Amino acid sequence: MRPLPTEKVQLRGGAGAVDTLVDAPHAVRGIALICHPHPLFGGTNTNKVVHTLARVYRDLGYVAIRPNFRGVGASEGEHDHGDGETEDMLALIAWAQSHWGSLPLALGGFSFGGFVQTRVAARLADTLTPVHRIALIGMAAGAAADSSRHYDTGPLPKGSNALVIHGEQDETVELANVLEWARPQEQPVIVIPGADHFFHGKLHVIRNIISGTWTPL
Repeated sequence: MRPLPTEKVQLRGGAGAVDTLVDAPHAVRGIALICHPHPLFGGTNTNKVVHTLARVYRDLGYVAIRPNFRGVGASEGEHDHGDGETEDMLALIAWAQSHWGSLPLALGGFSFGGFVQTRVAARLADTLTPVHRIALIGMAAGAAADSSRHYDTGPLPKGSNALVIHGEQDETVELANVLEWARPQEQPVIVIPGADHFFHGKLHVIRNIISGTWTPL
């Protein structure tokens, strides 16, 4: 059966319209929200890592929702360093749950998007719909390699079913930063040998790790 086409929709966040792509399986059994890298450095919801996450989640039975952060594409508002973005993501999850019901919820994030998703997961931890699965790819933690920005990334909720995947040769967020974040949580980090921050030539490895670890819903 051929996949359904990607749908473009306008949702609502705290700063107005949120430009969003939706990839749905033929039978929706879960909801996945996927966040793109830093909007001030070219991050959009069509980023190839984000696109890969959307396809993997769709194939696992989730409807994959890919918003553009504030100020990106047709999304209204301005970059808010993760604060407003977190509120927008919670609003999108509420919309998805009103549309599809309280299905298992998964999160995915690449770079800055992963930083935002750790905050979303923390906010949902004590609700009736905590995060079911979370994939953090090239996640932002600590100081960027060029020292232009710093991420005080909080821990994942206890018991999180998380896949943290990082490139051995990440030139934007050093692997050591992610290991320092993961160590006190005893959170495993999967390192892809030879991969840079954008996982050039390694997207299939990300796909195989996720689809080989998590069973379809």
